[in-house]
Amino acid sequence: MSDLLTRDDYAAIAAGLDFPRSSFIDGKFRPGRGDTLGTVNPATGKTICEIAACNADDVDLAVEKAREAFDQGHWSKLHPSERKDVLIRLCKLITRNRRELAVMESLDSGKPIRDCETIDIPETIHTIKWHAEAVDKIYDQVAPTGDDAMAMIVREPIGVVAAVLPWNFPLLMLAWKIGPALAAGNSVIIKPAEQTSLTALRVAELASEAGLPRGVLQVLPGDGPSVGEPLGLHMDVDMVSFTGSTETGRRFLRYAADSNLKKVVLECGGKNPAIVLDDAENLDLVAEHVVNAAFWNMGENCSANSRLIVQKDIKDALMERILARVRDWKTGDPLDPQNHLGALIDKEHCDKVASFLKGDALVGGTMDGAFCKPAIYEVERDSPLAVNEIFGPVLSVITVATLDEAIEIANDTDYGLTASIFTANTRKALSTARAIRAGTVTVNCYGEGDISTPFGGYKHSGFGGRDNGVHAHDQFTELKTIWVDLSDPASGDLVQ
Repeated sequence: MSDLLTRDDYAAIAAGLDFPRSSFIDGKFRPGRGDTLGTVNPATGKTICEIAACNADDVDLAVEKAREAFDQGHWSKLHPSERKDVLIRLCKLITRNRRELAVMESLDSGKPIRDCETIDIPETIHTIKWHAEAVDKIYDQVAPTGDDAMAMIVREPIGVVAAVLPWNFPLLMLAWKIGPALAAGNSVIIKPAEQTSLTALRVAELASEAGLPRGVLQVLPGDGPSVGEPLGLHMDVDMVSFTGSTETGRRFLRYAADSNLKKVVLECGGKNPAIVLDDAENLDLVAEHVVNAAFWNMGENCSANSRLIVQKDIKDALMERILARVRDWKTGDPLDPQNHLGALIDKEHCDKVASFLKGDALVGGTMDGAFCKPAIYEVERDSPLAVNEIFGPVLSVITVATLDEAIEIANDTDYGLTASIFTANTRKALSTARAIRAGTVTVNCYGEGDISTPFGGYKHSGFGGRDNGVHAHDQFTELKTIWVDLSDPASGDLVQ
């Protein structure tokens, strides 16, 4: 917290911001051809600025410029170490402008400035830098053959990539996409969420300043029907990487089927369990993890542990600590670094979250405009609170008698993104982790791993690939086999 400024300091930065107001196509800002798009501060309900939104004509132009850039090879055929150098320069520019970006992110999304400063901006820089550093250290392969042939298995950039971003982590999800996609040599078209376009546009401007060639990174603000659907259906887009709701993710699979069978990678929703067994140690630390897992980023987090499944013998002691810790999580003005929770993204989402705040809550359960204080409910396993992805600061507590019952309930969901297990028994922890159908399972902590570990889900939580780690590079490349005949032509032998 020592590096954070005061609320007045952040307000002063906000007052001096020059907001981007146009699409970024072919290396420069251009007016969009659609209607204007008002970007609203969720905390105040006031319009920050009007952005010239894009439509299908802008999509066609951006794809044309992306394909042109890819085919020219100024980026796609550049030596990996040279691509690395450009991306490192981008990281330095983001670092230099980090406070501007943090405040812009907070204003645009309602996220608390303390998270933007201490989590989102540092992780954005780290993600892009990690993929930049990895690109000239990932080796291709030589397959085992006899002496009369050589078989090389090489990665090639897939081509034109459309990256469709969510509104809950605008900068960080941007980094998750462009880090590996650009490092691999692709041309990338970003479709930010219509609620949160500002930081993506600013990063595109910084990328151009860092030396990224024209057409390699473009940003098209706009809504789903005007920009997302045309990208999904475009015959010259080679891949869509999407993070967002499962419902919208399904649409991109349909778009691929109805167009050119483009590759689609989806990272979708979650209804993630935290299992606390009766032998868990240090309940104060467990409570800290549970509260953070449920309420961080206002619960607008696909990996939030929104279901607490706790054995009955330990429940009362754990709940006492959880309720005590929740009182420390202040909700209010996102630009005040003392606040842990900011505003929910927009009125439509506020109404959705409010519709679940029914019954007697152990704590919270009320809305104040766009602000929702952390809410905790004791529920049965089939309660709507325990089944639906609320995407707000709401924790459902389910009491169980046995580990088998806990595992059964944990898996009783359409989702399978993350899970957490708290126990002092290592054998029990590992066997439970194997039994839970989720892409990431943490033991005695909450988290998503780190940049080196793949992130994605089972069932309705994901499709087609993983973000993060070298696995992310794989999804933005095509594999090609090159078979070389080394036999003596004079022998006349035919090599099959």
